Amino acid sequence: MNNRTVVKMDRVKKTYIMGEVTVEALKETSLEIFAGELLVILGPSGSGKSTLLNIIGGMDSPTSGKVYAGGEELGSAGEARLTRYRRNEVGFVFQFFNLIPDLTARENVELAANLVDNPLSTEEVMEEVGMRDRMDHFPSQLSGGEQQRVSIARAVVKNPRLLICDEPTGSLDYKTGRMILGLLAKINREHGSTVVVVTHNAPIGAMAHRVARMSSGRIVEIGENPAPVPPERIEW
Repeated sequence: MNNRTVVKMDRVKKTYIMGEVTVEALKETSLEIFAGELLVILGPSGSGKSTLLNIIGGMDSPTSGKVYAGGEELGSAGEARLTRYRRNEVGFVFQFFNLIPDLTARENVELAANLVDNPLSTEEVMEEVGMRDRMDHFPSQLSGGEQQRVSIARAVVKNPRLLICDEPTGSLDYKTGRMILGLLAKINREHGSTVVVVTHNAPIGAMAHRVARMSSGRIVEIGENPAPVPPERIEW
Protein backbone atom coordinates (compact mmCIF):
# COMPACT_ATOMS: atom_id res chain seq x y z
CA MET A 1 0.00 0.00 0.00
CA ASN A 2 1.09 3.58 -0.64
CA ASN A 3 0.22 6.68 1.36
CA ARG A 4 -2.74 7.42 -0.89
CA THR A 5 -4.42 4.07 -0.27
CA VAL A 6 -6.96 3.87 2.55
CA VAL A 7 -8.17 0.33 1.89
CA LYS A 8 -6.83 -2.33 -0.45
CA MET A 9 -8.61 -5.56 -1.33
CA ASP A 10 -6.41 -8.18 -2.97
CA ARG A 11 -8.18 -11.12 -4.65
CA VAL A 12 -10.89 -11.23 -2.02
CA LYS A 13 -13.61 -13.88 -2.07
CA LYS A 14 -16.61 -14.36 0.22
CA THR A 15 -18.52 -17.62 0.29
CA TYR A 16 -21.52 -18.42 2.49
CA ILE A 17 -22.61 -21.99 3.22
CA MET A 18 -26.36 -22.19 3.76
CA GLY A 19 -27.23 -25.78 4.55
CA GLU A 20 -26.26 -27.78 1.48
CA VAL A 21 -26.02 -24.66 -0.69
CA THR A 22 -22.81 -22.70 -1.23
CA VAL A 23 -23.26 -19.07 -2.27
CA GLU A 24 -20.39 -17.11 -3.81
CA ALA A 25 -21.44 -13.64 -2.67
CA LEU A 26 -18.12 -12.11 -3.75
CA LYS A 27 -15.91 -13.69 -6.36
CA GLU A 28 -12.22 -12.86 -6.69
CA THR A 29 -12.13 -9.08 -6.37
CA SER A 30 -9.35 -6.50 -6.08
CA LEU A 31 -9.91 -2.83 -5.32
CA GLU A 32 -7.96 0.14 -3.96
CA ILE A 33 -9.73 3.04 -2.28
CA PHE A 34 -7.71 6.25 -2.31
CA ALA A 35 -7.46 8.98 0.31
CA GLY A 36 -9.76 11.92 -0.30
CA GLU A 37 -11.75 10.38 -3.13
CA LEU A 38 -15.49 9.98 -3.54
CA LEU A 39 -16.05 6.46 -4.86
CA VAL A 40 -19.44 5.17 -5.97
CA ILE A 41 -19.97 1.40 -6.13
CA LEU A 42 -22.85 0.60 -8.47
CA GLY A 43 -24.72 -2.64 -8.93
CA PRO A 44 -28.16 -4.24 -8.87
CA SER A 45 -29.48 -6.19 -5.92
CA GLY A 46 -27.49 -9.40 -5.51
CA SER A 47 -24.41 -8.10 -7.32
CA GLY A 48 -22.19 -8.37 -4.21
CA LYS A 49 -21.89 -4.69 -3.40
CA SER A 50 -23.20 -5.00 0.16
CA THR A 51 -20.85 -7.90 0.82
CA LEU A 52 -17.95 -5.83 -0.50
CA LEU A 53 -19.02 -2.89 1.70
CA ASN A 54 -19.21 -5.11 4.79
CA ILE A 55 -15.66 -6.36 4.19
CA ILE A 56 -14.31 -2.84 3.56
CA GLY A 57 -15.98 -1.67 6.77
CA GLY A 58 -14.67 -4.51 8.91
CA MET A 59 -18.16 -5.90 9.51
CA ASP A 60 -17.32 -9.17 7.77
CA SER A 61 -14.15 -11.09 6.91
CA PRO A 62 -13.24 -12.61 3.56
CA THR A 63 -13.20 -16.33 2.91
CA SER A 64 -9.92 -15.85 1.07
CA GLY A 65 -7.74 -13.00 -0.12
CA LYS A 66 -6.28 -10.03 1.76
CA VAL A 67 -7.74 -6.76 3.04
CA TYR A 68 -5.35 -3.99 4.07
CA ALA A 69 -6.19 -0.79 5.96
CA GLY A 70 -3.62 1.60 7.35
CA GLY A 71 -0.87 -0.83 6.42
CA GLU A 72 -2.44 -3.67 8.43
CA GLU A 73 -3.98 -6.84 7.07
CA LEU A 74 -7.56 -6.98 8.35
CA GLY A 75 -8.86 -10.08 6.65
CA SER A 76 -7.45 -12.38 9.31
CA ALA A 77 -7.64 -9.91 12.20
CA GLY A 78 -9.40 -10.87 15.41
CA GLU A 79 -12.66 -9.35 16.54
CA ALA A 80 -10.94 -6.94 18.96
CA ARG A 81 -8.88 -5.40 16.15
CA LEU A 82 -11.89 -5.21 13.85
CA THR A 83 -13.87 -3.49 16.58
CA ARG A 84 -11.13 -0.85 16.96
CA TYR A 85 -11.07 -0.39 13.19
CA ARG A 86 -14.84 0.12 12.98
CA ARG A 87 -14.85 2.41 16.00
CA ASN A 88 -11.88 4.63 15.18
CA GLU A 89 -11.37 4.59 11.43
CA VAL A 90 -14.76 4.09 9.78
CA GLY A 91 -18.01 6.05 9.83
CA PHE A 92 -21.19 4.30 8.66
CA VAL A 93 -24.30 5.80 7.07
CA PHE A 94 -27.15 3.33 6.54
CA GLN A 95 -30.28 3.39 4.41
CA PHE A 96 -32.60 3.15 7.40
CA PHE A 97 -30.70 5.58 9.68
CA ASN A 98 -30.34 3.19 12.69
CA LEU A 99 -30.76 5.99 15.22
CA ILE A 100 -31.48 5.11 18.84
CA PRO A 101 -35.12 6.16 19.31
CA ASP A 102 -34.87 7.00 23.02
CA LEU A 103 -31.99 9.45 22.48
CA THR A 104 -32.24 12.93 21.01
CA ALA A 105 -30.45 13.83 17.81
CA ARG A 106 -27.67 15.43 19.85
CA GLU A 107 -27.35 12.40 22.11
CA ASN A 108 -27.17 10.02 19.14
CA VAL A 109 -24.22 12.02 17.80
CA GLU A 110 -22.56 12.43 21.20
CA LEU A 111 -22.74 8.68 21.74
CA ALA A 112 -20.56 8.17 18.66
CA ALA A 113 -18.24 11.03 19.65
CA ASN A 114 -17.59 9.37 22.99
CA LEU A 115 -16.26 6.24 21.28
CA VAL A 116 -13.13 7.91 19.90
CA ASP A 117 -10.18 9.88 21.28
CA ASN A 118 -10.30 12.87 18.94
CA PRO A 119 -13.88 13.57 17.91
CA LEU A 120 -15.08 16.70 16.20
CA SER A 121 -17.41 19.08 18.02
CA THR A 122 -20.95 17.71 18.15
CA GLU A 123 -22.47 21.18 17.88
CA GLU A 124 -20.30 22.16 14.92
CA VAL A 125 -21.06 18.95 13.05
CA MET A 126 -24.78 19.29 13.74
CA GLU A 127 -24.66 22.83 12.40
CA GLU A 128 -22.76 21.63 9.32
CA VAL A 129 -25.49 19.13 8.46
CA GLY A 130 -28.20 21.74 9.07
CA MET A 131 -29.55 20.27 12.30
CA ARG A 132 -28.45 22.76 14.96
CA ASP A 133 -32.04 23.87 15.63
CA ARG A 134 -33.31 20.28 15.82
CA MET A 135 -30.64 18.80 18.08
CA ASP A 136 -32.95 18.20 21.02
CA HIS A 137 -35.65 16.41 19.02
CA PHE A 138 -36.09 12.65 19.12
CA PRO A 139 -35.90 10.62 15.89
CA SER A 140 -39.68 10.15 15.85
CA GLN A 141 -40.03 13.94 15.69
CA LEU A 142 -37.77 14.23 12.63
CA SER A 143 -38.43 13.67 8.93
CA GLY A 144 -36.58 10.98 7.00
CA GLY A 145 -34.19 13.54 5.56
CA GLU A 146 -33.52 15.01 8.99
CA GLN A 147 -32.85 11.56 10.44
CA GLN A 148 -30.38 10.84 7.64
CA ARG A 149 -28.61 14.13 8.35
CA VAL A 150 -28.27 13.06 11.99
CA SER A 151 -26.96 9.69 10.79
CA ILE A 152 -24.33 11.48 8.71
CA ALA A 153 -23.40 13.71 11.66
CA ARG A 154 -23.05 10.62 13.85
CA ALA A 155 -20.61 9.14 11.33
CA VAL A 156 -18.65 12.34 10.70
CA VAL A 157 -18.24 13.37 14.36
CA LYS A 158 -15.80 10.48 14.85
CA ASN A 159 -13.50 12.17 12.30
CA PRO A 160 -13.00 8.85 10.48
CA ARG A 161 -10.58 8.21 7.65
CA LEU A 162 -13.30 6.41 5.72
CA LEU A 163 -17.01 7.23 5.43
CA ILE A 164 -19.11 4.33 4.08
CA CYS A 165 -22.66 5.02 2.91
CA ASP A 166 -25.00 2.10 2.15
CA GLU A 167 -27.86 3.24 -0.13
CA PRO A 168 -28.00 6.62 1.70
CA THR A 169 -30.87 7.90 -0.48
CA GLY A 170 -32.73 4.58 -0.72
CA SER A 171 -35.56 5.46 1.67
CA LEU A 172 -35.79 9.16 0.78
CA ASP A 173 -37.74 11.10 -1.82
CA TYR A 174 -35.92 12.53 -4.84
CA LYS A 175 -35.51 16.09 -3.52
CA THR A 176 -34.31 14.97 -0.09
CA GLY A 177 -32.02 12.37 -1.65
CA ARG A 178 -30.24 15.00 -3.73
CA MET A 179 -29.79 17.14 -0.61
CA ILE A 180 -28.17 14.19 1.20
CA LEU A 181 -25.85 13.56 -1.75
CA GLY A 182 -24.88 17.23 -1.71
CA LEU A 183 -24.04 16.95 1.97
CA LEU A 184 -21.83 13.90 1.35
CA ALA A 185 -20.03 15.71 -1.48
CA LYS A 186 -19.49 18.70 0.81
CA ILE A 187 -17.99 16.49 3.53
CA ASN A 188 -15.69 14.90 0.97
CA ARG A 189 -14.63 18.29 -0.38
CA GLU A 190 -14.28 20.28 2.86
CA HIS A 191 -13.12 17.58 5.30
CA GLY A 192 -11.02 15.67 2.78
CA SER A 193 -12.80 12.51 3.93
CA THR A 194 -12.70 9.41 1.79
CA VAL A 195 -16.35 8.69 0.96
CA VAL A 196 -17.67 5.41 -0.48
CA VAL A 197 -21.30 5.36 -1.61
CA VAL A 198 -22.90 2.00 -2.42
CA THR A 199 -26.06 2.24 -4.54
CA HIS A 200 -28.12 0.62 -7.27
CA ASN A 201 -28.99 4.08 -8.64
CA ALA A 202 -26.73 4.57 -11.68
CA PRO A 203 -27.13 8.38 -12.10
CA ILE A 204 -25.51 8.89 -8.68
CA GLY A 205 -22.22 7.73 -10.21
CA ALA A 206 -21.96 11.08 -11.99
CA MET A 207 -20.96 12.80 -8.73
CA ALA A 208 -18.01 10.47 -8.05
CA HIS A 209 -14.32 10.73 -8.80
CA ARG A 210 -14.45 7.01 -9.67
CA VAL A 211 -17.22 4.51 -10.27
CA ALA A 212 -16.86 0.76 -9.68
CA ARG A 213 -19.58 -1.32 -11.36
CA MET A 214 -20.47 -4.72 -9.95
CA SER A 215 -22.26 -7.69 -11.44
CA SER A 216 -22.64 -11.29 -10.25
CA GLY A 217 -20.21 -10.90 -7.37
CA ARG A 218 -17.43 -9.15 -9.31
CA ILE A 219 -16.22 -5.67 -10.10
CA VAL A 220 -16.60 -5.63 -13.87
CA GLU A 221 -15.47 -2.05 -14.53
CA ILE A 222 -13.77 0.84 -12.74
CA GLY A 223 -13.94 4.20 -14.45
CA GLU A 224 -12.56 7.62 -13.58
CA ASN A 225 -14.73 10.70 -13.84
CA PRO A 226 -12.59 13.77 -14.69
CA ALA A 227 -15.50 16.16 -14.14
CA PRO A 228 -17.83 15.06 -11.33
CA VAL A 229 -21.33 16.51 -11.57
CA PRO A 230 -22.67 18.54 -8.61
CA PRO A 231 -25.36 16.47 -6.87
CA GLU A 232 -27.97 19.18 -7.35
CA ARG A 233 -27.74 18.57 -11.11
CA ILE A 234 -28.23 14.81 -10.90
CA GLU A 235 -31.60 13.48 -12.03
CA TRP A 236 -33.16 10.03 -11.78
